[in-house]
Amino acid sequence: MRRNVRQVVLGSTAGAAALALVTAGVTMTGAASAAENTAAAPPSTLAAITDLVGWATQNGGTTGGGSAATTTVTSASALTTALGSSAAAVIRVSGTISCSGMLRVRSNKTIIGNAGATIAGCGLNINGDRNVIIRNITFRDWGDDAINVQTSATNIWVDHNTFTNGKDGAVDIKRGSDFVTVSWNRVHNHDKSMLLGHSDDNASQDTGHLRVTYHHNWFDASTQRHPRVRFGNPVHVYNNYYRNNSGYGVASTEGAGVLVENNSFEGVSDPFHLGEGDSGPGTLVARGNLLVSSGAGQTGGSVKAIPYGYTADAAGNVKSIVTGNAGAGRISL
Repeated sequence: MRRNVRQVVLGSTAGAAALALVTAGVTMTGAASAAENTAAAPPSTLAAITDLVGWATQNGGTTGGGSAATTTVTSASALTTALGSSAAAVIRVSGTISCSGMLRVRSNKTIIGNAGATIAGCGLNINGDRNVIIRNITFRDWGDDAINVQTSATNIWVDHNTFTNGKDGAVDIKRGSDFVTVSWNRVHNHDKSMLLGHSDDNASQDTGHLRVTYHHNWFDASTQRHPRVRFGNPVHVYNNYYRNNSGYGVASTEGAGVLVENNSFEGVSDPFHLGEGDSGPGTLVARGNLLVSSGAGQTGGSVKAIPYGYTADAAGNVKSIVTGNAGAGRISL
């Protein structure tokens, strides 16, 4: 069920601007019905933009390398060695590292970029490991995925990165992985952004898993999969800014349950829908979203309750908050 209402901001200059937007086609997705509104009520205190929120706080939390020794890497060989170590570590990426293929990341790692850090040509593969944090890195020109989370990997936080011009997914999560937060990232000049669940025939491994939070990401004229979801329930997509996405915003498929909450869509003809390609529909609840020169979206069914505390910014503030803070280079080192 979905309700649309017009929204006008009162006041002289602001009111005139808002009225112009309404005339151009601004709608809000209203509050869900009691049956649809299954998410837990959020607390009243807004977390800082550097705080971990969402599914990665569950299952014991996500700390990465914690207070382990810091290693600074400037080459592909050094990065490969540091990522592959069995010991907990904080790995600082410095400069531009050119590489190819997928580099294996083992458990208990914090991978954080110094100012301007770039990984070009390759991606990071978290395969069955846990407790990994990846922050403040620009990924470009990767040949497979920029970040691949698979094979029951758990407690992963992907935060404040920039993704551009890759071949396949920017952040793909699949094969029974769980307890993941993807926050404050920017994706631009790229097609397939974020896949959750790799195939329709993997229900036995994925059902009950693939629980991911996507918040405060900037999908900047990227094409599709923001995210494309199979099986995971509940998947929480809130406070993201979508601009001129030519394919679609969010797709819920194969029995997934997705809460799409307080996002800002601008120039997106297909902001969210059920089913995609050959994949059957999931369920999707939309509430509090701002739709500027965008389509109405498609909803249906209910979604399981969100178990963690969070505060959703008002959709009208999301554009300025996200564009001012998302992507690499936007956090203190």
